This record gives sequence, structure tokens and C-alpha cells, in this order.
Amino acid sequence: MKTVALVYFNAGGGHRAAAQALQSVIAEQGRPWHVQLVNLFEVLDPQGLFRKLTGLAPEDYYNKRLARGWTLGLSQELVLLQGLIRFGHGAMLRRLQPFWQALAPDLVVSLVPNFNRVLYESLPGIPLVTVMTDIADLPPNFWIEPGQDQHLVCGSAKAVEQARAAGYGDERIHRSSGMILRPDFYRASTLDRAALGLDPGRAAGIVLFGGQGSQVMQTIARELHDTPLILLCGHNQRLQARLRALPAAAPRVVVGHTSDVAGYMRLADFFIGKPGPGSVSEALHCGLPVIVTRNTWTMPQERYNTDWVRENEVGLVLPNFRDIRAAVAALLPRLDTLRTNVGRLHNRAVFEVPELLARLLAADRASQDCRITVTATS
Repeated sequence: MKTVALVYFNAGGGHRAAAQALQSVIAEQGRPWHVQLVNLFEVLDPQGLFRKLTGLAPEDYYNKRLARGWTLGLSQELVLLQGLIRFGHGAMLRRLQPFWQALAPDLVVSLVPNFNRVLYESLPGIPLVTVMTDIADLPPNFWIEPGQDQHLVCGSAKAVEQARAAGYGDERIHRSSGMILRPDFYRASTLDRAALGLDPGRAAGIVLFGGQGSQVMQTIARELHDTPLILLCGHNQRLQARLRALPAAAPRVVVGHTSDVAGYMRLADFFIGKPGPGSVSEALHCGLPVIVTRNTWTMPQERYNTDWVRENEVGLVLPNFRDIRAAVAALLPRLDTLRTNVGRLHNRAVFEVPELLARLLAADRASQDCRITVTATS
């Protein structure tokens, strides 16, 4: 049985979700692989020294900032982080190399940015595949590391172009049809629009800002008091209570943490949220045009996503959500046209990646058999 390691961390949430989605699909397909999820930070700091020193896990600080919307200055912090990663390269190698020797994987899949140089150098003789969970790279040294003999899975034409510019040949670049989505986005839902009090004859929006919600949802709900809305608040119970207390002249469904995001999305007609690669891709897969923002608070790795939305004509990009009422008024007359554009996208990435991994494992096995045959003949 082949061992496939899926490397993730918990900064954000999209990296872990992509790893779990791949693990689930590989199991459903009955592939004869042992799939090992590897939390990179637990390997690099197995004793939890960072948490003991600071009171937080390495990714907790980042996640708390996202939950509060404190994203200003992340471009400068990214430069600092990448400098620290370069400084700690040797120490990280010393942690990773014995870990891989003990695990003995046949293939390693990276679903994380920034650490792919050290991952590659810690894996002599073991194939590495980097699956980008962003629509495009944020050069330099974010996803695509030049000069590495590894494979790259790119979910957009822009990412393919960036990989070629970094010196990767076409045999190392694999174009997927989008971002990895959870398998439940490809299954039917039992949720019923009328049962939730939403009029099937009126366009409804879904508002989503990740697992902790966002305070800007209150602004959106006030401005769209006469628009049917589904508001997903995640684990933020205080936000749920505030949204439920707001007066509304149209039906409103306020939802806490749910495992059926796909089901709620399928009940809506358009999406309002931040331009994250996961949430935008989920909405588009469910047939929803999107309304997102781009400004100085937009995270650097998500800024290209707004260009991609404009280029593909699948939604609107606003400077801020204070203009949301006018934006919805402009979007509704164009809803059919935008839905047609959205319908041209057919994202099957979560099924395409296991097929690629199977080909790479078969090629590696054939290469090993060839070496054994040549040695025996000699």
C-alpha cells in the first residue's frame, strides 16, 4: 500500500479543508493508499514550545486577526514571516528529515504556501506535489519556488503563467479546473427554501465571512433590510444574536455553525463576502454571482481574486460594503447574464487531483521497476 502525505496547517482554514476533502475523496474512490494528514506546525514544534512561550499556537494569532478583520499591514508581515522562514531553514530541515524517514511516504502533497522550499529539500528522492489553494501565486516565494524539480497544480491560467515564468516545464505543471472544494458541494441537499421562510419568487443573497463571521455583516444586513438574506455566522454566537435583533422588512435566515454550507448556498441567488479563494469558488460552483470588496484591508494573496472575478465577469467588486445596497440594485437586473457566465465554470479539482496523484505514483513505480531490472541485468 502506497503512503500519501497531505501537508496542511490551520492558518486560515482552507488548507486543512482542502487536505480533508482530498482524503475523503481518495477514500470514497477506494484507492489503495494510506493517506496521512500532516500538520506542518506540529512537526516543526512537536513540544508546543511556541504555544508555551506565547500562549498561542503559531496560526492562532493569524486566525484571530482574520476573525476581527484586522488585515491591514499583512503585506509587510508576510515579508517578515518569509525572512524568518529563511533564517530558520536549517532548523526546520533537521525537524522534517527524520520525520519523513520514519513515515516513509511514497508521495508528499503540499497544501501550504511559504514552506515549499524546506519541504522540497527535506524530501530527497520522494516526489513532491504542491496544490495551490489560492487562485494565483503571490511572488516571490509564496507558492511557487523556482528551481525545484516538483509538480505544481494550478487552478487558473494566471497560476500556470506564473509557474512557467518561474522556470517550470509543462510536464511539471498540471492545470486543474479550480480550487479544491469539499465533496458535499457535489451532492444534493435536503434544505428547502420555502421551509426556511424564503419566497421562491424573490432573489435572495447569502452572506458569508468564514467560520467566525464578521462585524461588517451587521452593516450589510442594515443596508439590505428589505432584501431576503441568509446570514452564515459560523461560531460567532454574539454576531448571531445581533443579526437576529436587527429589524428587517424581508425574510431573513440567521445560521450559526453548520456543516451544510453548500446546502444554504444552493438556496440563494447571489453571494456577498470577502474575496477568499474558497468562499468565492464555493459560491460560483453553486451557481451564484459574487459581490466582494477590494481595498487596503484585502489580504495580499486575495487581491488577484478580485481581478479574476472581473475578468470572468462573474460578479461585482466594491471598494467597501457601504455601497452594498446600490451594488445589489445593479446586480439583480444582470442576474441571468452573470449566471450564464458562472455556468461556464466546471470545477472538478477535488476529483482531478487524486487522478494526478495516481499517475505520479504509477510513474514512480515504473521508474523503480526499471531501475531494479537494469540492476538485475547488470
